[in-house]
Amino acid sequence: MTATDPALMPAEELLAHYARRALSPVEVLKAVTERIARLNPGINAFAVMNPRSLEAAGESEARWRAGRPRGALDGVPVTVKDLIDLAGFPTRRGSRLTDPAPVADDAPSVLGLKQQGAVVIGKTTTTEFGWKSPGDSPLHGITRNPWNKLHTAGGSSCGAAAGAAAGFGPLHLATDAGGSIRIPAAWCGVVGLKPTFGRVPQWPLGALAPVAAAGPITRTVRDAALMLSAIAGFDLRDPFSLPPEAHAGAHGEPRDWRTGIEDGVAEMRVAVLRRPGFDAPVDWEGIAAVELAAQLLTEAGAEVEEADPELPDTRDLFCRLRGAALLRLVGGFPETRHHMLDPGLLEVAAAHQGVPASDILEMEALRIATAHAMARLHQRYDLVLCPTVPGLPPLTDAPLGDPIEAVWMDWAPWTFPFNLTRQPAITVPMGCAANGLPRSVQIVAAIYRDDLVLRAARTLEVAQPFAAPEPG
Repeated sequence: MTATDPALMPAEELLAHYARRALSPVEVLKAVTERIARLNPGINAFAVMNPRSLEAAGESEARWRAGRPRGALDGVPVTVKDLIDLAGFPTRRGSRLTDPAPVADDAPSVLGLKQQGAVVIGKTTTTEFGWKSPGDSPLHGITRNPWNKLHTAGGSSCGAAAGAAAGFGPLHLATDAGGSIRIPAAWCGVVGLKPTFGRVPQWPLGALAPVAAAGPITRTVRDAALMLSAIAGFDLRDPFSLPPEAHAGAHGEPRDWRTGIEDGVAEMRVAVLRRPGFDAPVDWEGIAAVELAAQLLTEAGAEVEEADPELPDTRDLFCRLRGAALLRLVGGFPETRHHMLDPGLLEVAAAHQGVPASDILEMEALRIATAHAMARLHQRYDLVLCPTVPGLPPLTDAPLGDPIEAVWMDWAPWTFPFNLTRQPAITVPMGCAANGLPRSVQIVAAIYRDDLVLRAARTLEVAQPFAAPEPG
């Protein structure tokens, strides 16, 4: 990568160039779209491009020339995952069964980006209804990893993470109901933030609404904080949306999540989590990444120690919750069209037929017990450090295997527990494995303490700088 290519610059750097008139939004958009035209055919990160993006960039350029930028992201290219509504475009959700008609309204997070002047360049691919972690769907096919196209980009936010790694703009809006931001971000060597539940309002809500979050995938931690500042807020359409005061700064102004991000981790207590309530698999590269991050945090002044809290085993809980949601989703389509759905999705749905209401209540009770156990852990520790994924990105043609067991064996054992507890969690790159693919670690904080995960992630980023690949 070269720092002089506008397509590879962080959003903060682009904004500084705009303010000095060293670059224009139109120049940046052209650099990004040229890169997409050259590299996307081998990666397949986009569901659809926005034909009005050049016009929007021109309008932003005029505002910068007049000295009146619209907001904190004016002229910055962004993408939107195709599980999220973007007015004037269909929301296909990676499925051949969804309505191809354009939707009328922007989702709350998209509205926040537009209000800050961001230029939407397109919608990125997703696995079908976000149900799995390998990055492919019946509608859009395989999304490949820019580090090595023989490997998956991960999912379900496959296009967002691949686009971030490939330099298709600095900011990518995604969703996470069990790891769908953090898993592909980890496998693509970029930053992925799952904010506190309700921090970023969502509408319409997805199948796993009680545990899902929307958030940024970026190449830098500061850009993730900048993007969070634009998409966080209250929206009355989302019944889970946090109230306005939860998004205010010290003096009542809209919160800038970059404030305090450089304050470091001195005197923070960090728990290295080896077991999230069950024997979660992790390869030696993942262990090495956690040990390196622990060393770097210690050198930065944190008190780091191993912890073995008594957390509940949530494997069955999450799989049943996910299975019931997918069963309800599949039931919304005529049986005569079920053959058009991802076979693995159908298998998971079929395995969860006949779940009684008492089981649903029991699942919610266990979810609350897990959240309570994590809250007790955070009475002693500011942060939790653990792997993000059990291993390096699989090959794109790797057999799926058991789509239920894969959740806690191959994809999400280190991520879904923090969806159940609704805590903020971020994944950051931590060097490369022996085969050249990226490694990562995950940092988790108590609910509502998104500022702490950003501070710790920024500390690691400064101590261990990392660059995404130059796809060939």
